[in-house]
Amino acid sequence: MLHTNLTSEKWKQFSLDKQILMIANEINRAKNWIDKKDFEKVLNCYDRAFELIDLTVDSSKNRSLVNELMRFRELLATEYIHRGHNAEQNLKLFKVLLSLNLESYNIYN
Repeated sequence: MLHTNLTSEKWKQFSLDKQILMIANEINRAKNWIDKKDFEKVLNCYDRAFELIDLTVDSSKNRSLVNELMRFRELLATEYIHRGHNAEQNLKLFKVLLSLNLESYNIYN
């Protein structure tokens, strides 16, 4: 576990909008490291995002959301494979993620 103090049970206690915002926070952190050209730290942020996505998928009973999160995970994996160098693509990922949950989107905006 990359988030050493986070358990599946603890994660389930967060609302979905909070879970999405915490994943988005990792994507946003990655953007900051892209700007600083520290691509190892970008990949670390993506690793943590993968972990949070997986926890969200495991805790969700909403099949539609699970499907969308898995599609998002595929997009993130593609960026990961390409070493996460693209700030524009990172921003698109961030926006797509927030669009999965209206409450998260509204909180951010």
